[in-house]
Amino acid sequence: MPHLTIEYTANLPHYPEAETLTALNAALCAHPEIQDEVDLKTRFIVADSFEMGTAPAQRAFVHAQLRLLAGRTPQAKKELSEAIAAVLRERTPRPQGVAIHLSVEVVDMDRGSYVKERL
Repeated sequence: MPHLTIEYTANLPHYPEAETLTALNAALCAHPEIQDEVDLKTRFIVADSFEMGTAPAQRAFVHAQLRLLAGRTPQAKKELSEAIAAVLRERTPRPQGVAIHLSVEVVDMDRGSYVKERL
């Protein structure tokens, strides 16, 4: 905990994943809600097969989901989602003629059922 997953469409070529992962982790670890940097697990998933709406337009998306143990204030969640959005806004490729939708959500994980161990 926390887990950050960024999903983006395959029509965003040359996404700078490594640099973006570093920037995302730095931005989140600077927030007081992330107490131990080693707990932050961040990854990218590329959506090779996708469709957006019904119009025959060039469209793409980047969606980030941050999963945290329940108990954070709404203000803390907003700050974390804004930090993620700022990094993605800066680093997402913008191919000409492609409309890109960016979204970020923060999801509470149930403390009672979450298991975490270091092996």
